[in-house]
Formats: sequence, C-alpha cells, structure tokens
Amino acid sequence: MTSNASQQLRLAELLGALSHALDITEGQPRGHCVRCCWIGTKIGRQVGLPDTQLSDLYYTLLLKDLGCSSNAARICELYLTDDHTFKHGFKTISDSLPAALRFVLSQTGLKHGFAERVRAIVNILQNGGDIAKELIETRCQRGADIARQMHFSNDVVDGIYSLDEHWNGNGRPHKLKERDIPLFSQIALMAQVLDVFQVNSGKTGAIHELKSRSGTWFDPDLVAAAETAAREPGFWEELQSDTLETVVYGLEPAQNTRFADEKQFDDIAHGFAQVIDSKSPYTAGHSERVMLYSDMIAEELGYSDRDRQLLKRAALLHDIGKLGVSNSILDKPGKLDNSEWEAMRMHPVYSDEILSRIGAFKDLASIGRGHHEKLDGHGYPDGLTAGRISMETRIVTVADIFDALTAERPYRGPMPFSKALGIIESDTGSALDPMCFEALKRATQRMDPEKGRAA
Repeated sequence: MTSNASQQLRLAELLGALSHALDITEGQPRGHCVRCCWIGTKIGRQVGLPDTQLSDLYYTLLLKDLGCSSNAARICELYLTDDHTFKHGFKTISDSLPAALRFVLSQTGLKHGFAERVRAIVNILQNGGDIAKELIETRCQRGADIARQMHFSNDVVDGIYSLDEHWNGNGRPHKLKERDIPLFSQIALMAQVLDVFQVNSGKTGAIHELKSRSGTWFDPDLVAAAETAAREPGFWEELQSDTLETVVYGLEPAQNTRFADEKQFDDIAHGFAQVIDSKSPYTAGHSERVMLYSDMIAEELGYSDRDRQLLKRAALLHDIGKLGVSNSILDKPGKLDNSEWEAMRMHPVYSDEILSRIGAFKDLASIGRGHHEKLDGHGYPDGLTAGRISMETRIVTVADIFDALTAERPYRGPMPFSKALGIIESDTGSALDPMCFEALKRATQRMDPEKGRAA
C-alpha cells in the first residue's frame, strides 16, 4: 500500500478538505466552511486579533459544524422530512418567530399521510422550545467533544460549543448573553450568516441580513467591523472565486502554520469517523468496527505495521460520503425505491470527492470510492472488475459487509457471526476476495462475538 502520508501535511489542508463533508451534512453548497473561514478571518483581523488567536479562530471556522451530523436522524424523526433540505432552508429564514414557524410548517411531513403530518405539527407546536433546545444541545456538545479529541485548544472547543448563542441571550444551548459569548462563536455565526445569505441573496442581501440581526444575534460593534471588512476591495470577488480554497490555506499567520503529525492525523480520522457514525443511530460505531475487522484481516495477510496504520485510516473514513445521504434514506426501515437507491449509490462517489482533495489521502480516496465494488463487476459506483480493485479495497469491502450483517439495522436485529460468515462465503470467489474471507474467518475465531472485539 503506497502513500504520501509521510510528507508534511498542513493541518489547514487536511481540515479544509474534510470540512466539505460537514458542508454536505448541513445541506450547504460545497465550500461553505472554507468560505466561512475566509470571512471570519477577515473579521478577526478587522477587530485586531493577534496571530495566535487568529490561528485558533481559523480552526474554529473550519470545524464549526463538527457536531452537525448528530441531530440529523432526530430532525427526520420529528419533522418527517429530509434533513439536508431542512437544514439548508432553516439557515435562510429571517430572525423572526413567525418566519421560523412558517418554514417548519411548510417542511413538516410533506410526503406523509394527513394524520401523521398533523400529529407531527401538533407535537412541534406544543414542544417547539424543548425540541430546539434538544437539537442544538446535541449538536453543540458533540462538536465540542470531537474537537477536544482532535487536540484543539479550549478556545476552539468553546467556540464550536457556543456557535448558536445570541447577543440578546435568546440563543442556545445556555442562553449566554453579550460578552459571556465566546468571541470565536460570534464571529463563526456571523460568517455563517454572511455566507448563507450571499449565496442565496447576493452581497446586498447578506449585509442587510447581518445588520438586521445587530443587537439581537450579534454584537453591534462586531457587525460594524464585519461591514468594514466587507467593504475592502475584492472581498466579494475573492469569496466567490474558484481559487478561494488555495487562498484560505494561505491565510494562517505564517508563524502559526501547523502540520499534522501521525498521532493527530489518526485522531482526526477517528474524530471524523465519529461525525460519520453519528449520522444514524444504526451506524453507531460502524467505522470503528470496520477499522477493527480490516486491521485483523490485514494482520492475517501479513501486512506491515505501517501499512496497517494506513489501512485503518482508510477504513475509518470509507463511509464519509454517507454524510451526503439523507437520514430519510439511511434509516428507512423498508425497501428503498429507485430514486432513494440512486442517492444511496452516490455515497462512495462523495467519499472519493472529499478524500481526494488531500494528496496524502490518495489511496484512502480510492478505497472510499471502491468499497462497494465486486470482483464480478456487479458492484457500484463504477462496476469495476477484479483486476481494477486493490487488495486494500477488497479488505475493507469484506470488513464492511461483515459489520453490516452483524450490527443492528432499521429492518432487523444483529446477525450471529456464524450466519454472517456463511452469507459472505456464498459470495466469495465471485463477488468477494477468498483470501480476505479466509483471513476474516481466522480472525473471528479469536473474537468475542458478544462484544465484537478481539478476545
């Protein structure tokens, strides 16, 4: 298994690429977090933040949506709707209760029966405040926890945690007010509003929306600073340019440029695996288990420690594209219809798009794209045959199928190891690699089926 991972990898490049996964989870156009990073950094410079603080602000902005996948399933459950469409639309409504209610009622249960839709709407009207608190608290806490596990500073963690607090004390999760709100949170939310509205309403609409929230959502002085930054020559043109991502990777104060070492590289992979698995209650722990099974197969096949480390990263991130699939599809208890199945089949393509943005993840990207391919050419998305499917991809494929069979799913309970192995064996040789299957079979003999880990 070849890799460029030994080269120095700028943390900005790594997180900027992975932030595209957060964009699709939030239903935002690609590059939303990168654009917010550019906007927020401009505001930070305008208010005179020193380079050390600008560096932490930079990572807060790229990672502001780390917890975004954790409430997706709940949104689908409560509002009977597509979480991506709901999240995208909710960010575009004005800051007024009637507008919020109109939006929620217009989105709830449109594809469900009349009685089911009425029940959902009544529940929302009766418990709207508690529902909002639950969804935001879950998102904020999860995002902060993952940022902490990735070894970011307390300022970054706090900035992500308090993203939805408002200047007037009517925000979430703790109704912080004015100077009690972390500055990074205020700047990140302000950058979010500016980007969402400039995409949907142009620069005039974005500035109008920002000013309309002065004194309610935002510190008036900070709004004035943002307006000044937005008047700089080239501000809007740069924001909309095709080269913005390269520009953003050059924004870090030179003396605070950070590189990801091997430990942080792994911890970031584990962190994003949690983002992926938080998307659905039925995928909790999936990426970590696929990593475990892949590693045990690789060990049986005689892979070196270094190659096993690289394979574990690929296994952790193989499903990152599932963040682009609605929970109304991921968690559907019945059979998917044709359009839903087509949407599901796109997730390996999304995995490839996200991971291939990082030079050091070249091999991980091909595994992410190929983990649903079959040796006989009957897999997806590309219908590859045996000669074009790497051994590493074959390993992750077998590990992925094994976990899918032995984990609980919306439509059935977990399957015993022996039955799962029997099903996999029936596809071995035609669709799945025989060496990988035999390695898995040997490895599972050393596992505790109840706990799903090495004995």
